[in-house]
Amino acid sequence: MAEPIQSAKQAKPGKTSARPDIASLLGIVVGFGGILGGLLMEGGKIQDVAQLTAALIVLGGTSGAVMVSVPLKTLIGGLKRLKGVFFDAKVEVNGMIEEVIMFASKARKNGLVSLEREAFAIEDPFLKKALTLAVDGTDLQEIRKMLELEIELEERHAEAEAKVFECAGGYAPTVGIIGAVMGLIQVMKNLGNIEDVGHGIAVAFVATVYGVGVANLFFLPAASKIKARIHDEVQRKELILEGVSGIVEGLNPKLIRAKLEGYAHARPVAKEKMTGEALKGAEAPARA
Repeated sequence: MAEPIQSAKQAKPGKTSARPDIASLLGIVVGFGGILGGLLMEGGKIQDVAQLTAALIVLGGTSGAVMVSVPLKTLIGGLKRLKGVFFDAKVEVNGMIEEVIMFASKARKNGLVSLEREAFAIEDPFLKKALTLAVDGTDLQEIRKMLELEIELEERHAEAEAKVFECAGGYAPTVGIIGAVMGLIQVMKNLGNIEDVGHGIAVAFVATVYGVGVANLFFLPAASKIKARIHDEVQRKELILEGVSGIVEGLNPKLIRAKLEGYAHARPVAKEKMTGEALKGAEAPARA
């Protein structure tokens, strides 16, 4: 019996929607705001920690250490991923599932070769590659090996770029201590005036505050957010791989949907419930 494809035809493809990440923006405001607010409540002033030389030492020293630590290509890639910290370009999983189910329904009704034209028009590079391999008649095991290898290599590359900020988070506190010591050296040159000594020591330790603060309020959290984005991207590609594998195997689109809905954190969007009869016919061969 032919599968109904009306809902699949009406499905909207999974689209990437880039929008500001409120959690990241609010987190930075709350983090730095809490520290400065505590300083003001203790009777301090913003000018007490507004030291350009300390910022120059910490940021400059940290940047230099990171440049020595990682290859230039990885460094540039890491800086490009900084956009992902403040903007959430997440693909709508439910829309991606509907797109895969649309292809599965058409392949089950008209055969896998009928997807050739649609495959060339797909915008998503990974889905386009997977479906093109399937239409070309590539063995399922070979498709899995090729795409799983691509996912693994891209994940390693992305994690290396995330480590750029982990390195910065590790170096910044130490560079801050270097800045503090340099400030103390200048203080020791003027021990004659005790008031200047006290002020100089306070200023010297600002570099330590900068180093520890920027490491724990930005660099390390940014690395964690980038890794979370990488995890989402890997899940998206695994969803596509499982969906295309089901299409090649000729599985019932309802069974493919049931498998793919595990990747969605929201409730299933299918209007039709999976009945026992549908499950029985799930393993039926695709019609040419």
